[in-house]
Amino acid sequence: MKRNGGTIQGKWLFAVVNLIFMFSSLQAQNKKFPLPPEWSKKVVWYQIFVERFYNGDTTNDPKPKNMYVVLAGDAPKGWTITPWTQNWYASDSWAKGNGKSFADNLQSRRYGGDLQGVIDKLDYLADLGITAIYLNPINDAPSLHKYDARHYHHVDVNFGPDPVGDNKIMESENPNDPTTWKWTSADKLFLKLIDEVHKRHMRIIMDYSWNHTGTEFWAFKDIIKNKEKSAYKDWYTVYSYDNPNTPENEFKYAGWYGEYLPEIRKVDVTSKKDLYHPYEGNINEGAKQHILAVTKRWLAPNGDTSKGIDGYRLDVADFVPIGFWRDYRTFVKNIKPDAYIVGEIQWWMDKVMPPAYFVNGEVFDAAMFYHIYRPARSFFSLASQSIDARQLVDSIQFQWKNVEVPFRYSMMNVSSTHDTPRMLTSFFNHGKFKYMAKPYEDSTYKTGKPDAETYSRLKLYLIHQFTNVGAPNVWNGEEMGMWGANDPDCRKPLWWKEYNFQPETRNNIQAGPAVYDPVGFNQEWFDFYRKLIHLRNDNPVLATGKIDFITAEGKMLAYKRYNKDACVYVLFNLDASAQTFIIPKNEYINLLDSTKITGETIKLAPLSAAILSQVKGNY
Repeated sequence: MKRNGGTIQGKWLFAVVNLIFMFSSLQAQNKKFPLPPEWSKKVVWYQIFVERFYNGDTTNDPKPKNMYVVLAGDAPKGWTITPWTQNWYASDSWAKGNGKSFADNLQSRRYGGDLQGVIDKLDYLADLGITAIYLNPINDAPSLHKYDARHYHHVDVNFGPDPVGDNKIMESENPNDPTTWKWTSADKLFLKLIDEVHKRHMRIIMDYSWNHTGTEFWAFKDIIKNKEKSAYKDWYTVYSYDNPNTPENEFKYAGWYGEYLPEIRKVDVTSKKDLYHPYEGNINEGAKQHILAVTKRWLAPNGDTSKGIDGYRLDVADFVPIGFWRDYRTFVKNIKPDAYIVGEIQWWMDKVMPPAYFVNGEVFDAAMFYHIYRPARSFFSLASQSIDARQLVDSIQFQWKNVEVPFRYSMMNVSSTHDTPRMLTSFFNHGKFKYMAKPYEDSTYKTGKPDAETYSRLKLYLIHQFTNVGAPNVWNGEEMGMWGANDPDCRKPLWWKEYNFQPETRNNIQAGPAVYDPVGFNQEWFDFYRKLIHLRNDNPVLATGKIDFITAEGKMLAYKRYNKDACVYVLFNLDASAQTFIIPKNEYINLLDSTKITGETIKLAPLSAAILSQVKGNY
């Protein structure tokens, strides 16, 4: 079977023609699914970074012979996986004396997390109250993060039970011909995971980057081999090919991260791209058809949507032409009308891209809504850019004005992810969110166990997150009390209760006396998360009810969530002294501690909150 260039098999040609015909006929139906799926308003998300989640099968752990790390080169001499419970800041034996920085060596670490580990912990997630799972990329790729795809259409070989056998299966395929695609053992295990998730009445979505691939991607490797004669040369923007008659390598191409992540070629671009506006255009047609085939593979395995995933999280979405995304929505929704499509759009600068460009019924159902976490952090923490309650409400309402009402409820309200400091560390440090937010950039950045006030303030923010409009997202490990600086320190292996971890000390990367922080599962913190999640699940008004802000003065904030059946008042006192709130006279139950309250006033101690459910009366 021919894998690269050359003659295309008749059955593949028929499949391509049929796919193009179906796609063009569906474009006219773009207005058919204008609203996000109803279920997306009511879920609590849990984001899983599989490599660091749980090692459920040690027999598939990565080995040097099948691991290639582009950022750090080939696996270092003597390389082994890192023990799960090792001090994060301890140097691995294979990393000592190799001439690379500690931060660079972190990219070469593997801990062995896999899909069996996710399956093993589904009951843990169900007990926590999680109702939807967002998986960071699991496509076959050499890196720990998997945004450098080797194959889009297969699950990473080390996430399944038979890496060697799965590599052989891949070699037997024509990766550009879906009719030759098979199911590897890792693919089949993922299908089992989907089934187990659905049995527990949860949803699950996958993360993909359609903006770029890795240098090991099969089509890119064909270009390296065949140069101008490659059938895939137009899938990427190649500036120059290598001249074999010179000692230099003249091969140059457009890359997302230097030359680490080759970008899919953008075509028909008719407007200028900048950081604050989307741009019109599309992507190379051959790459596009491959992407659509992969998309369908996971939405409807073997043609059965009931066995497929529930949607996609789409990486660096604002760097992909918006014309492609309109087509993509049409394609996805006509396969699975209630699929959820959420995009990552620019969020880390002082000025951010308004989500309205993408969240409008023509492109995405939602965006990762960092936009409302940033001002909330400035209110609830001791951030140097501190704001008062009025400024917080103004900021939230400003962001909501960029999103039509039905979409506000389906937004993925993220506070920490694989790309940010963990919340405890973010609150512990008072500088800008994600700016100089790791010890490798700022030697004074605090990376150890936070102080008591940080925990108290973060508890108040979490109450806000779980009572606000939009679906809350939990970055895996936050509920365990984990701390950590910006990437890569936010990607530590999870602190499972059954493990005994080495104390964490940073004396090899930060000056000063050694501090040994005890590391491990925080049961009290887990119980608090569990209470908030179940509270939201048990009170639908917190997911779908309207919201009115009723107090926003200084460090006092109050709002109510209500519908025809229920009314809940949420009160916060961030002041240094006790404060009195006025609410309608009625009977209430404080959902945080089950105490009963009657009257028009309630006094809150400093750094405290209340969630008051109205027992009866007009809502």
